[in-house]
Amino acid sequence: MVGSFDVAAVPFNPDGWGPPDAGVASSNTTNLPHNVPFAPFSRSDKLGRIADWTRNFNNPTRSKNPSDAVFDFTNDDSFPASAEDDASFRLVDGKPPPRPKFGPKWRFQQQRQLPQRKDEEVEAKKREAEKERARRDRLYHLNRANPNGPRREAAVFKSSVDIQPEWNMRDQIPFSTFSKLSFTVSEPEDLQFCGGLEYYDRTYDRVTPKSERRLERFKNRNFFKVTTTDDPVIRKLANEDKATVFATDSILSTLMCAPRSVYSWDIVVQRVGNKLFFDKRDGSQLDLLSVHETSQEPLPEAKEDINSAHSLSVEAAYINQNFSQQVLIRDGNKVNFGEPNPFANEGEEVASVAYRYRRWKLDNEMYLVARCEVQSVLDVNKQRSYLTLNALNEFDPKYSGVDWRQKLETQRGAVLATELKNNANKLAKWTAQALLASADMMKLGYVSRIHPRDHFNHVVLAVVGYKPKDFAAQINLNPNNMWGIVKSIVDLCMKLEEGKYVLVKDPSKPQVRIYQVPADAFENDYVEEPLPEEEQAQPPAEVADGEEATTISNDVTDKQIDNKA
Repeated sequence: MVGSFDVAAVPFNPDGWGPPDAGVASSNTTNLPHNVPFAPFSRSDKLGRIADWTRNFNNPTRSKNPSDAVFDFTNDDSFPASAEDDASFRLVDGKPPPRPKFGPKWRFQQQRQLPQRKDEEVEAKKREAEKERARRDRLYHLNRANPNGPRREAAVFKSSVDIQPEWNMRDQIPFSTFSKLSFTVSEPEDLQFCGGLEYYDRTYDRVTPKSERRLERFKNRNFFKVTTTDDPVIRKLANEDKATVFATDSILSTLMCAPRSVYSWDIVVQRVGNKLFFDKRDGSQLDLLSVHETSQEPLPEAKEDINSAHSLSVEAAYINQNFSQQVLIRDGNKVNFGEPNPFANEGEEVASVAYRYRRWKLDNEMYLVARCEVQSVLDVNKQRSYLTLNALNEFDPKYSGVDWRQKLETQRGAVLATELKNNANKLAKWTAQALLASADMMKLGYVSRIHPRDHFNHVVLAVVGYKPKDFAAQINLNPNNMWGIVKSIVDLCMKLEEGKYVLVKDPSKPQVRIYQVPADAFENDYVEEPLPEEEQAQPPAEVADGEEATTISNDVTDKQIDNKA
């Protein structure tokens, strides 16, 4: 038989709601639990709470109490009996959790969580980059805040040649007219090949900043920078009436890329009969390589500073020559052409270079002959490919804002973009020379100083190859526009009478001037004197055929330097 279940008796409270008072003795209250606190209430009162789940214990500003819990009612008047017991209750481990020591910024965080530790080296690099960016911004705003002060052009850029009192300025051409010119030439004709070439060493294509190679010095090899009229081959071709205009690839590339130039340069033009010769002066800046020419960051003005424009140009020319010989296989195996090097003496050790004398047709009665250079040769798929070798040099990462040793492997495009911004004219001239020589590949080397303050020792960090036509398209160099500039200058010089002239790029304005100079100008016994500005001759105000009228002005800079600067 199943036992019955007795339901406890519910006491009756005649005085109100709820159970009767605990002190009232009644036989009906014997089965109630003892020592259970109860909050007395009336019908108008709110019921008490068993547990408070609405309390917020995540507020860091609220003082922590170990006795805080959802069942804690010590501060509630409804539970006077349990207040003393709860006040004596303590957790076993009452110490607060340790606070992270990662800097003062963590104490302001609202949420209690451990921060993620960042790499200290990355943080240091970011701080350095921020400082460098702030410095450049400060210089930029300083120049903007003082527009009437001396600008960088007036402080650094100086004329490449002293303008003499007896010189007569015949014309001036603003660079804005060059951008609209276009001329298409046919494929050139090779008239003569001279010199010998060594093979390119392919192992340099695998050089990285982690496997850098020390730049060697080639003091025994001779490099020649011969001007047009001193070239015996060009003299012979002129006597044979092979062309009307004669020049070198260095001079032609300077004219072709003139709109990108910032520094002053000069080219000597000689009109002899119906022939035109473009020459360079002895010690001309065309023999050197500009560095940071198109950058917005000013270089030191002191000429003796290792980071001045002149010192960097000499250093870049030295690097370029040595680099062009180091990346070759120097085992005596050479590709010799029909004629030897026209400038070398017998038994003299010369650098690996081949001179390619080429002829272009400018119109029905005018041909142009230029001496072009290639520095190396390579056999690709059993076909001979000619290479030009040039080197970009890093002197101080603070000026460019890009450290080659860190960026060349991972961000080579960013490094090249920075060089295109800071050395637009130099890279365009190298590309133009490769196009003139019809080189199959142009190799660009990245050469850096071992230490930013050591301008004698360098290392090769990387070598990258480009096809000249593709690279020209990448840097927005239009061959038709290049030949249009050359054709316009040739036509302008052909209208002049016989004599000697000099083409001078203005040091402070984007324009080129043509001066008529004495026949003995730039000779060893020719003494130059500074020219007062008020004695400058004004060019004739006339409109050339097919060109816009050039603006006439006679404000020639009074900043002068010696010829070899």
